[in-house]
Amino acid sequence: QVQLVESGGGLVQAGGSLRLSCAASGRTFSNYALGWFRQAPGKEREFVAAINWSGGRTYGPDSVKGRFTISRENAKNTVYLQMNSLKPEDTAVYYCAARSSFCYRTEVGSYDYWGQGTQVTVSS
Repeated sequence: QVQLVESGGGLVQAGGSLRLSCAASGRTFSNYALGWFRQAPGKEREFVAAINWSGGRTYGPDSVKGRFTISRENAKNTVYLQMNSLKPEDTAVYYCAARSSFCYRTEVGSYDYWGQGTQVTVSS
């Protein structure tokens, strides 16, 4: 079992930055691929970024490429999502997820554990 707790969300103006953190407890953190997803009101949960056990990473929508960076610090059992140049369309609840595999996937159903989410609101 893995417990995930996100933090770092909040209200920011367009063009600003936020860094989300997700602290994990439970099983060996380095054995898991990790992902960030987001869900805006009335929309389906959307893949944002993922990172595997060794640091290889991938990103979802073209709209976040070049602005968001996922990273992990296995010694601290933490995964991060650095978000720069934020836009109002980035407004959503952001979720951290863990997959019982060394390799990442982009599908919501591929992840076994989820955090409770953290709200990110970007004002125009």
